[in-house]
Amino acid sequence: MSLHPPSLSITLEAALRDVAGGTDKARTLAAHALGDVTDATERRRAAEVLVRAARDPRPEVRTEVAISLGELEQAAAIPALVDLLDDGVPVVRQAAAIALGKLGLSDGFAPLADKLRTGPPDLRFQAATSLVEIDAEAAFDPLLASLSDDDPEVLGAAAIALGACGDPRAAGHLAGLLEHKRARTRFDAAYALAELDDTRGRQVLVAALADGELQWDAIDALERLADDAAADALAGLVAPRRRATLVHVRAADALLSVAPEHGSAAGARTLLASAATARKLEVAGLAVAALGRAGGDWARQALEAARATRRGRRLADEIDRALADLAEPVQEPVAEPSP
Repeated sequence: MSLHPPSLSITLEAALRDVAGGTDKARTLAAHALGDVTDATERRRAAEVLVRAARDPRPEVRTEVAISLGELEQAAAIPALVDLLDDGVPVVRQAAAIALGKLGLSDGFAPLADKLRTGPPDLRFQAATSLVEIDAEAAFDPLLASLSDDDPEVLGAAAIALGACGDPRAAGHLAGLLEHKRARTRFDAAYALAELDDTRGRQVLVAALADGELQWDAIDALERLADDAAADALAGLVAPRRRATLVHVRAADALLSVAPEHGSAAGARTLLASAATARKLEVAGLAVAALGRAGGDWARQALEAARATRRGRRLADEIDRALADLAEPVQEPVAEPSP
């Protein structure tokens, strides 16, 4: 949610100066740039200045301050970030919640748990995710309580966060959301159940394969379930086609991971080999990475064939890395010595 590109031509000293007293734009750029500092001593200096800048009158500056404080990994930033949870501008308080989660320090847990109960909907939504990042085990009870939230987006975020917690006790509560009136909430519950290796939301996930907004996440969840029904559903997206999209490539990758001997596996292999020289670079890149994961002589041949084409040369480095991945020997488990 940064407002500016990650690379900025600005020195540390200039950023430290500008964030404290430059123009509105200069302070915003400087606050962003300070999040990229890598030296330990300079990180402390940057955090000290950013903490003071957390009271800047401009929300865009406060937003960048919060994001950068999350990147700097300094415990001293927590009080300022906690204060920003009460900011009157949604994007600022959301950035503060994200930063606290990124820091992952226990002092940020209680303030976020309080905001999950009492904050505005946009902050409750973000607090659910950040709590899991800090302490997934401790997050279980406050997240479970938030399943009674009257905001459907918060409810969905809480469901996803419970899935990320990995606690199987959540499954029964999540299954109850599969009948929710809001389709996205039903999907969030199904996705969370898949994270817990629970198949009760499978039909919701299969239906979501036809939803352009949810397809990718549905593929991820079905790959996690890794059963015959999931493989059959994924196969529907890898039928021979004239032009593969990112979703088709992702589905082929998932199918070969779940069921390499499936009846549609040959179609998935053909799709990936063809997509490795697709006109769109992002499609070709995804296919190349999938070929590197797939393994086997067919994947090597597909990569080598792509490497020799004009389009394939655009991804020469990526293809070489995928070929190197295929060349790495599989590590066999070491047998335990007999007693």
